[in-house]
Amino acid sequence: MTPEYKKVLTELLYQLADDNFIHAFRGSEWLGLAPHIEEDVAFSSINQDTMGHAVMYYKLLEDLGEGRADDLAHLRGAESYRNAVLLEFKNGGGEYLDSPNYDWAFTVVRHLFYDVYKKIRLDALKQSSYEPLAQAARKILTEQTYHLMHWETWFRQLMLSTDEARRKMEAQIERCWQDMGGVLSLGQYGDDMTACGLIDSEERMKLAWLTEIKSLFSKVNYKSAADEPGMVSGNGRNKEHSPDLDHALNILSEVYRGDPQATGW
Repeated sequence: MTPEYKKVLTELLYQLADDNFIHAFRGSEWLGLAPHIEEDVAFSSINQDTMGHAVMYYKLLEDLGEGRADDLAHLRGAESYRNAVLLEFKNGGGEYLDSPNYDWAFTVVRHLFYDVYKKIRLDALKQSSYEPLAQAARKILTEQTYHLMHWETWFRQLMLSTDEARRKMEAQIERCWQDMGGVLSLGQYGDDMTACGLIDSEERMKLAWLTEIKSLFSKVNYKSAADEPGMVSGNGRNKEHSPDLDHALNILSEVYRGDPQATGW
């Protein structure tokens, strides 16, 4: 493994690990608050799976000499994370234990948008030149298929439900569209990742995502106001973040920072 190959591999693994770590946390904040008890159980299982995916990627980074997986997840500053900004945004107003006023429409749209891309990205990673990463992708895909089915079902039901539900969903589609470009980005080393055979090109994966999303839109008679998803809040792949990431990390890492000998997972 050349130094150049290791550098871009490490960058890619941080993106994968941090995306899943932060996304799982935001999902876990719905525990006890989901629309009904069956969803509470299902969503909790999805978040547990997603956190497990983060663990797998952090373990690969540990194997590359980046440090202990627990430390990589819990002891880094927000300025070093590579997760997409859309994934770090709060679920809504309030705090989990203090008057939570979360937006289920935002959660459904964000999870659908991300999980469509996550599956596309995993399909590309199955062919990765780094075999441990390819093996991880194949394993994660067995769960990801069901996660995606879950959010597609919610999306169709709410978009074809009442006028109020439709209005709320369309507002969140427009909101998420503004920052989905950050999820689709591979950051400043994207071309190098593709040249090293680690993952498919950013452009091809973005095109695949747009094709799939527009197909889902057509099934609910919706047309996006903009053709290209934006990146108005910055590119997390290049370590640009919102204050919401600090909020998430302070909660996620509070116990571990107080006792680093504790198990981080």
